[in-house]
Amino acid sequence: MKIKKIGILTGGGDCPGLNAVIRGITKKSIFEYNLKVIGIIDGFSGLLSRNIKRLKVEDVSGILSLGGTILGTSNIANPFRVPINDGGKLKFEDHSEGVLDYYKRLKLDALFCIGGDGTLTIAHRLVKMGINIIGIPKTIDNDIFETDVTFGFDSAVETIARATDTLHSTAMSHHRVMILEVMGRNAGWLALYGGLAGGGDIILIPEIPYNIDNICEKVKQRNLHGKRFSIIVISEGARPIRGRKVIKRIVKKSTDPVRYGGIGIKLGRDIERRTGLETRVTILGHLQRSGSPTAFDRILGSRFGTDALDLALKGEFGNMVALKGETISSVSLQEVSGRQRLVPLDSSVLISARSVGTSFGD
Repeated sequence: MKIKKIGILTGGGDCPGLNAVIRGITKKSIFEYNLKVIGIIDGFSGLLSRNIKRLKVEDVSGILSLGGTILGTSNIANPFRVPINDGGKLKFEDHSEGVLDYYKRLKLDALFCIGGDGTLTIAHRLVKMGINIIGIPKTIDNDIFETDVTFGFDSAVETIARATDTLHSTAMSHHRVMILEVMGRNAGWLALYGGLAGGGDIILIPEIPYNIDNICEKVKQRNLHGKRFSIIVISEGARPIRGRKVIKRIVKKSTDPVRYGGIGIKLGRDIERRTGLETRVTILGHLQRSGSPTAFDRILGSRFGTDALDLALKGEFGNMVALKGETISSVSLQEVSGRQRLVPLDSSVLISARSVGTSFGD
């Protein structure tokens, strides 16, 4: 397929490695094929508000190590669900036809959508309307189907591991139970990998509802054996057996309105009340999504970007680039749309963690 002009957007939450992808697509497009590259500002919001900019080589030079995205992003914008204030009441309208019209007016031959499951689900719906889209998987949560890993995950795990390392000294000094709450929504990849890398004594993930009695017993047994502190890494989507996930707030304008948060505080209160041991909670929050990407994410982001352009040049639209082992392959967005990749209970990493004495509260 003859391609002359492409567009790039970044949707959903920000993530280390986004700029590496933008740089990869843009530089290869210009250096090897002399294509025009259009940056869509603030994700799908830019297509709705007609906010774009031309990307040149100088715009993407020196951005490889930068966190966030030079194009901006939005985790609310959805062409199929645009929030409208109707006399003080919130309602939603479908503006997807306007997006299709703008895509045609721009004379784009391909649109690269970089994002998580929400962004890629929207992208799949736009593909069915006739927009030539290539998806690129992005999320620190690592919960996108059909790819072994997403860029941004490694950077977030590194942040969690460093935070867990740091908490050890104060936990040991004051003989406390230290709880670190991390992101991940419904998937426990961040807590599992970050907790194992940081030497967490207890790791709690959404896929394994925890028993508070087992957690308290683990903490007390450590004390009896002279280990007068414990480190617990808990995913924001974790929950006790027969209990519910803790919801921090509801964002009605968002495609995914539920925001988890606060389970670490609940767990801390439960442990302190049952054991009498001093317990402190740290919620890592947006620090996990911030800062420079790791070398792994810079490389993976660059590979995803350049290989995504190859897919477009072959006319393989409606697909997403994916990492399978060491190879970048492609998969249909239909296989990805609306699905989440959770931690399997037979995960080799989970089994390894159990083997070194890590408790999962079950």
